[in-house]
Amino acid sequence: MKYQRKNGSLFNSPSTTAAAFTHLKNADCLKYLRTLLEKFGNAVPTVYPLDNYARLSMVASLESLGIDRHFREEIRSVLDETYRCWLHGDEDIFSDAATCAMAFRLLRVNGYDVSADPLSQFSEDCFFNSLGGYLKDIGAALELLRASEFIIHPDESVMEKQNYWTSHFLKQELSNTLVQDHIFNKHIVLEVEDVLKFPSYANLGRLSTRRAIKYYNTDSARILKSSYRCLNIGNEDFLKLAVDDFNICQSIHREELNHLARWIEENRLDKLNFARQKLVYCYFSAAATLFPPELSDARISWAKNGVLTTVVDDFFDIGGSEEELVNLIQLVEKWDVNVSVDCCSEHVEIIFSALKNTINEIGVKAFKWQGRSVTSHVIEIWLDLLKSMSKEAEWLRNKSVPTMDEYMTNAYISFALGPIVLPALYLVGPKLSEEVVRNSEFYNLYRLMSTSGRLLNDIQGFKRESAEGKLNALTLAMIHGNRVITEEETINEMKSVITSKRRELLSLVLLEKGSIVPRACKDLFWNMSKVLHLFYAKNDGFTAHDMMKTVMAVTEEPIVADEFCNQSHV
Repeated sequence: MKYQRKNGSLFNSPSTTAAAFTHLKNADCLKYLRTLLEKFGNAVPTVYPLDNYARLSMVASLESLGIDRHFREEIRSVLDETYRCWLHGDEDIFSDAATCAMAFRLLRVNGYDVSADPLSQFSEDCFFNSLGGYLKDIGAALELLRASEFIIHPDESVMEKQNYWTSHFLKQELSNTLVQDHIFNKHIVLEVEDVLKFPSYANLGRLSTRRAIKYYNTDSARILKSSYRCLNIGNEDFLKLAVDDFNICQSIHREELNHLARWIEENRLDKLNFARQKLVYCYFSAAATLFPPELSDARISWAKNGVLTTVVDDFFDIGGSEEELVNLIQLVEKWDVNVSVDCCSEHVEIIFSALKNTINEIGVKAFKWQGRSVTSHVIEIWLDLLKSMSKEAEWLRNKSVPTMDEYMTNAYISFALGPIVLPALYLVGPKLSEEVVRNSEFYNLYRLMSTSGRLLNDIQGFKRESAEGKLNALTLAMIHGNRVITEEETINEMKSVITSKRRELLSLVLLEKGSIVPRACKDLFWNMSKVLHLFYAKNDGFTAHDMMKTVMAVTEEPIVADEFCNQSHV
């Protein structure tokens, strides 16, 4: 009875257990069968429904459809019970690949301390030679792939191997025309394509939700030894709520985008001909991740500071003279100045006035959330950015070549994520004391996010920036390296650093033990990291125009309910 479970069954299958009892007269088999008869009477299923799998699938559906915030208590209850089962080694979780992988992923993502060790039993060899009913189970492989993306410890090589073989297996299955043409697998094929194309670290909330709605299957059934259906899996009410929620949020986002367009005109930022006009991109990065209606203040702050950092970046790069750059920094340092007298040019007046108005506005809003003034901190964040940009401008003027350490110490700040992300933290709910924002954890979240972003940008902008004579991490790595190194080798080394920094960031975001930064705030750092990985996936997406279709899917194009609800029955 090697495969007998603690509940007395074999593989949770009443028919298999009954056959075993007929031949072996095993008492535990009989006890299991009597329990089923008490619960189901004469309608005993061929395979006993997997309660853990069903509950976890419900949570996964709510999260993927972007409506989990409406069911926080219910989700917490399911995850608490799942964690209890995990700690007790419940075989209903650990004996099934899909259930184990889903439990691991959902628990880890939601801050529970779980080890990846149980996933090692689902190695490539074990997976294809199992007796658990998941031979060539695309759904199980998909869950294992999803789980493998949440590496947060250096010793989780098992997950790296799992990521490799599951992605390879799923790509092979996609190329199988039988899978593509089989009507039952239509939705799973779309889901597999999505996971392979958009890894979790480059998957933005609203974009992910829109795609999840497209492949959500309200006729979902799980096939093992037989097929069964569960109301919590493929629930049509979930789908309708997700469509309504998406469209309601999007209508609010459109209004905010119109407000921001007026703000640009009122602050005369459109008169700065040297500056890139990136309002839509800046707002998209906020709306795609901070989408709930109640986070309007955070979205507006994020977008306005995104626009202003772009303007200031272009001002330091091409638009401003040395005198103007120095003047702008001095104005921010003094703060209470007479702009008509103290500004040395119209460009400086426009930029400083927009900065001051926006920072003061954020300060007023943040006071309502925090119950204390944070304006001086926001000014400090901006001043750090201006000084770091000034340092880069000085290197360029003097044709200086800093060391790699000097460059990166300055470059993670000059990448300009500080003014975008840090003020928004005051506007998402939790109260942040001075102790929290001055803590090393807070600093490390910012540094890791910005460092990986800077390197992503430098990889994609290498050729353009080299032609412009600008410093770049790749250039410096090749100059200061201990050996002759090619561009390709340098890029591969940088990508390894990015992966390491990203995993370190994810670890800080997910682990709760010893953390003093609230999870709602830590999520903003991870959200921005995902934005950057999407923007710089293939090229400098922030300066290219091919992202516009993606942006419009979040900010402008509503979901037509009938289109997706009808598709789910195909």
